[in-house]
Amino acid sequence: MPTALITGASRGLGHALTAALAVRGWHLVVDARDGGALEAATAGLASPTIAVPGDVSDPAHRALLRGAVEKTGRLDLLVNNASLLGPSPLAQLSALPTAEMERVLAVNTVAPLALFQEVVHLLTTTAGTVINISSDAAVEAYAGWGAYGASKAALDQLSAVLAVEHPELRIYAFDPGDMRTAMHQAAFPGEDISDRPEPETVVPAILALLVDRPPSGRLTAASLLLPVPEHSPTRP
Repeated sequence: MPTALITGASRGLGHALTAALAVRGWHLVVDARDGGALEAATAGLASPTIAVPGDVSDPAHRALLRGAVEKTGRLDLLVNNASLLGPSPLAQLSALPTAEMERVLAVNTVAPLALFQEVVHLLTTTAGTVINISSDAAVEAYAGWGAYGASKAALDQLSAVLAVEHPELRIYAFDPGDMRTAMHQAAFPGEDISDRPEPETVVPAILALLVDRPPSGRLTAASLLLPVPEHSPTRP
């Protein structure tokens, strides 16, 4: 039975992916900061699930996650999904407290690397996959998104370097695009974001990634969900 470690699994994309993999028979180790929300999100899943509440930026919590994975005996997939937006409403960099910047980097950039370090020995055994959830804010400059965007840009670069250093693995920086999530709502307080797609619509792109295993790199959900032409174009 393949095993996945997914952070930030109580809601949004992390929850949607957890549910999809459970249906497909994966063994799951998941976390979230809110223990009650995590318990509710994992109740009744159709696959063995170990829920470990805690903050992924805490070294002691990451050690608990490693221990939970080691109990399963293997690790095929690490999804670094847990993320921190920063202050809401969003603040321009000129007014952003540096403590807020440090906190965002700790969760969005340092923690994914540290968690990878905890479990790389297991991933290497299975020639596993790492999916670091990125954002278009990593490559585009949006006012107010400086802390989040910088943290994700750094995560993209970490992913690229790790892929070179570990060619036996597949390591992706994965940009899911806009989604209707609590984090996105926090970025736009009071606004209607019902036009954004639900996180469940992104899951097929990740499932395709796990099946096809393209070369490591930065990928977007939109590119993975493009329809495949029925016939190859012919030259005139």
